[in-house]
Amino acid sequence: MNSQEALEAARKYVSDILSFFGVNVEVEARIEDDIIELSVPSTDINSLLIGRNAETLRSIQLLVSTMLRTKDAEVNRVNLDVADYKKQRAEKVAAQAKEWIEEVMRTGDSHIARLNAADRRIVHQVATEYPNVQTFSEGEGRDRKIIIAQQSS
Repeated sequence: MNSQEALEAARKYVSDILSFFGVNVEVEARIEDDIIELSVPSTDINSLLIGRNAETLRSIQLLVSTMLRTKDAEVNRVNLDVADYKKQRAEKVAAQAKEWIEEVMRTGDSHIARLNAADRRIVHQVATEYPNVQTFSEGEGRDRKIIIAQQSS
């Protein structure tokens, strides 16, 4: 399955899931950096589609990605967003990361936070803007955490 077919299959798969819940909206789909970006506009079932701590959103994303892998799609990495939830979440995490980094720079004490992989990635990215700060992750699975520390001289 070429990338265009994969894009259309992913869009249709999410549309089919939505129609199961009686929601008929246009799912935006595009490929960016070898990732299929799917965007579902705001509906009256946002909370159901996103779920607690975005668990449902990540599960749907995994279903789409798995479906594409079983069809040997050229592109099978998927990023699904519902009502810009991930975008808004990323902005909140980035703002929180800046506060943590500034506290680390002010006090010299390290900061430890238990975050999911996507949120840890955002913190690592924000930290690149600060030359005197380093970030690293420790632990396994759900116990994985990010550590923000001053860079040792």
